[in-house]
Amino acid sequence: MPNRVFVRPNVIPVLLLIFLALSLMAPAQRVSANEQSGKILHFNVSPNGYPPYLIVKDQQPAGIVWDVVSLIAERIGYQVVPKKVPRKRVDSMLLEGFIDGTPRAIEWTSNPDQFLFTDPIVAIEEVLFIPSTSKLVYQKPEDLFSRTLVTHLGYSYPLLEPYFESEKIKRFDVSRDRDMFTFVLHGQRFDAAVADRLVGQWILLNEGWQNEFRISEESISNFPFRLMLRKDWGDFAEQFNTELATIRESGELDAILSRYR
Repeated sequence: MPNRVFVRPNVIPVLLLIFLALSLMAPAQRVSANEQSGKILHFNVSPNGYPPYLIVKDQQPAGIVWDVVSLIAERIGYQVVPKKVPRKRVDSMLLEGFIDGTPRAIEWTSNPDQFLFTDPIVAIEEVLFIPSTSKLVYQKPEDLFSRTLVTHLGYSYPLLEPYFESEKIKRFDVSRDRDMFTFVLHGQRFDAAVADRLVGQWILLNEGWQNEFRISEESISNFPFRLMLRKDWGDFAEQFNTELATIRESGELDAILSRYR
């Protein structure tokens, strides 16, 4: 009898301790299993991002592409881990397995056959942002003859390059997207800025300049923005494309886009 009285209270705490220990170990085991099964997507967001597609100012990334990738990845069982990779090292680090994916247009890639691309998430559409007070109407390159455009340093504009080279159209390069609009807004010798539609709308929204500019209906270029992956990520790409089509049809993609316009 005395033995039974003292054994029972000792057994309960021991069982509780074992249960708690197993509970604490379970999340770690799940994470480890995900890592081993390839359920983590190491995704390049670049050091400075590419607002509004990628925004990296805060601890948690944001932006159109980040929101889309995070939403779809969660639904197909992947965890997205952001990585800040310098632009010049992205392709090599992707091939070497340090990252698994990055946003990219096929047309911007030197050796696209080395990689696997998903279906387009959104279009990178370069247009003219023209001062509201200007009478300039753009429909074709000839409409820009004798004009000066503010352009992004290092960017190529295939449709306009022959006219830049012949100086029928002049370009003035700046290194930051926001500065392009500042120069057009305050510089009398600049006629328009060439920028991606969503990038420009994001800047105008944040600066309160929506009434200062109008956007050309005709575009300078239009490139589908996708995910660029290693070739061994075919299963992920297939699942991603399926879910991308679903959120496009459901209106979820449009809802994400509307947050950044």
